[in-house]
Amino acid sequence: MEPLTRQVTEPDQLIELASTINNTGGRFIMAYLRYSENIPEVVYLVDQGSNLAFTELVLRNHTRLPSLSEVAPLLNWYEREIMDLSEIEFEGNPEPFPLVLLEGMSLSIGPFNPSQTQVPELFGTPTQPKLPEVIEDQVQDLFWGPVRGDILESGEFHFAYIGEQILHYTPRLFYKHRGIESGLTGSSLTKGLVLAERVSGVGSVSHAVAYCAAIENAFQLEIPTRAQLIRIILSELERIYNNFHFFANLCKTTTLKVGEAFGALLEEEAKQINCKITGNRLLRNVLAVGGLRRDLAVEELSTLLPPLRRKAEDYLEALSDTQSHLDRLIGTGILSQNLAFEFGATGPVASASAIARDLRVNHPYSGYQNIQIDVTTRSSGDALARAEVRKSALFNAFTIIEQALSLIQPGPTKLDNIPVPPGTVDGLGWSEGPRGSCFYAIRIRDGLLERVKIKSASFSNWKVFPLTVHSTNMMDYAINEASFGLTIAGADR
Repeated sequence: MEPLTRQVTEPDQLIELASTINNTGGRFIMAYLRYSENIPEVVYLVDQGSNLAFTELVLRNHTRLPSLSEVAPLLNWYEREIMDLSEIEFEGNPEPFPLVLLEGMSLSIGPFNPSQTQVPELFGTPTQPKLPEVIEDQVQDLFWGPVRGDILESGEFHFAYIGEQILHYTPRLFYKHRGIESGLTGSSLTKGLVLAERVSGVGSVSHAVAYCAAIENAFQLEIPTRAQLIRIILSELERIYNNFHFFANLCKTTTLKVGEAFGALLEEEAKQINCKITGNRLLRNVLAVGGLRRDLAVEELSTLLPPLRRKAEDYLEALSDTQSHLDRLIGTGILSQNLAFEFGATGPVASASAIARDLRVNHPYSGYQNIQIDVTTRSSGDALARAEVRKSALFNAFTIIEQALSLIQPGPTKLDNIPVPPGTVDGLGWSEGPRGSCFYAIRIRDGLLERVKIKSASFSNWKVFPLTVHSTNMMDYAINEASFGLTIAGADR
């Protein structure tokens, strides 16, 4: 794993430095607040390029900073999140209204300030949200949610529309914000892993891998080869069942009922295989800092997976031959390459807009450097492109598991007697989940978690999604949302 470098800078240098990063091929990943000896630090995490160290830009003891939203639009939500949860202000942010909190509500104290001994309390009275003014004749407003039909997650969505045309769309998430990052403060490393696996149920492995890798990076640990390969296998098993769910849900929105049912059946079969191998359908309670909690008989997958792959081939071939399904995907929810990059799209959403970024390839971890990975891209950026990228990712996951099984040998799966360094240590871990990149930036003091920042794929892709909804057709909305494969839990951490 590449080392993490740190650069301390000042507010008057920030915009110029950010522009230089953009112009030299770097990319901002996230921003967050932490404290060092009760002094606030705003940290920007930067990807300098493939196989290069990630960089932290740190601004210490400043409560007013220039917004970078114009230079790096993907940072907008991070700035708003910091403003909601602390005393920090970002001057010039183009959307200076709450993100995590409801309008009219505020916190008594910031949840990450170690000098405070009180429990943060939420107070105020919710008011109408500030929404963009849409100036057109006969504009109607539709507020959908936060309680939606079926088993969808809680979120409120504002549509300003005329007839079937959506003029503007504003999502409001965080109704079930759980304060997981705050809850991790002061926790043991073992308890932290339990919470990490539950940030988003369908991303349990990707979060667990990134969490464990961050601590292993901080402690400078190299986990056993067998444990690395099993982590790869578990990650790809998670990718398989998630992609079956994706296609089932996509078929549901195009009213292809047989396709929906068969996709759900394959998802169920994949989860049953997960349970046979690990004892858990969502692949939880297997990883541990330093490797795995226990060894797994993953060799059984060599006989369990081929029949599932053959069914997947038949299923997706049938979908490709269903013109009524394809017609609804072509040209729906187009996301350009430029917007995908600037607003921080990740995973299949980015790949469908011609951005070939995959942490398994660009910053390999857990032995992925020894695996051949096909990062498929498309240039059209529509729902069909996102489905084609998912299809490739599904079959590539089967192939990656085959490669890992060919390399795996008997051996230890966990380090014994892991020494915990005294004082404060920092670590960064990452993984490429089914929806894209997941990062954990962790600070540990005397063996306990002092600060954990989680960057999930859905937090990034929810920021991008509205750009594909404006000026589109109301009848295509559900298809477009399904093609992004979003989870609200990934944002409501």
